[in-house]
Amino acid sequence: MNLPDLAWDEGSAYDLFASLSVLHQPDRFGLRASWAAGVRSRLTTPLREVLESAQSFLSVPLPWIYRLPAPKNAGCALAALAEMPPADRLPTLFFHRETPPLLRQIAERTARQGSYTPQDISAVRSAVGQRSVPFTAAEAAALLNAWRSPAEFGENYLAALQAYVQAFFNEEEQRITPVIEEGLRAAQELAGRLSLPQLLETLSQGVDFENWLTMPHLVIAPSYWCNPYIYTGSVDANTMLVMFGCRPADTPLVPGDTIPETALHALKALADPTRLSILRYLAEQPMTPTQLAQRLRLRPPTVVHHLHALRLAGLVRVIVENEGLRYAARLEALDTTFDTLKQFLQTD
Repeated sequence: MNLPDLAWDEGSAYDLFASLSVLHQPDRFGLRASWAAGVRSRLTTPLREVLESAQSFLSVPLPWIYRLPAPKNAGCALAALAEMPPADRLPTLFFHRETPPLLRQIAERTARQGSYTPQDISAVRSAVGQRSVPFTAAEAAALLNAWRSPAEFGENYLAALQAYVQAFFNEEEQRITPVIEEGLRAAQELAGRLSLPQLLETLSQGVDFENWLTMPHLVIAPSYWCNPYIYTGSVDANTMLVMFGCRPADTPLVPGDTIPETALHALKALADPTRLSILRYLAEQPMTPTQLAQRLRLRPPTVVHHLHALRLAGLVRVIVENEGLRYAARLEALDTTFDTLKQFLQTD
């Protein structure tokens, strides 16, 4: 197999949008919900509600961020949004190469007509695209409400984003930029020692990209906030961008925290007997959630919930295949967990 050419990108604008995702989905990232709510509460209620609604259907706009001018920080992102007509901001941030054609058609029709139907909500929910879970009815309605008046959404969203940067992200940007720069240097050093598939599995903390390495070009960008997950997106027909979490295991997401979060997530995951059983099965052979559900006699959504906790802890490897996802145990991560815990307990 011909592997893609590798390039690198860097900029805190990636984390501007990643931090919004994390703050509005704290449970998914193992973040204290009370701390996330405290950050969100720094905005006035109307602006906070704009961001909360927008985050129910917006993801990190990787291709757009990639095309920003250097240094690709929050100021660059805000300036680029401010320069474009308000009505263009929603399509710029929402549409991407993987957007299902049906979803694009419904959104554009809603913008033309200024209205939508209950059938449109059902259609949006079925047009999942690359989302890991379908839209809920409330999320679909929030999306279509934004598309009823893209110009109004664009004005409100930029105002909310500017307030968020002023109230929180300006200071956060100063804290995380050195870590992002070091994460990029460390990843580039790894690239000199590992094959590309090994590099991607290491940076993604357990995602097997073997079937994803089909594009001619691959761009990798570090992020402080998305750890331990990855975000992917097609920049163009020939280029895939992967944003990986570069935050070190001993560096907390929440300023002032002293307990290493990776060890904490692992200990919480290992404290559940069902998850221990899952790890034992996955140590024998890779399995799909459905296969695990049959073995454990549990509903597949329940198994997916447990796999999510194990993935957050870095204890499982995700194998991406055309047919879906398979999981395998990452037993080497146990050594890392215990070493991190031992170092923490022995710190004076």
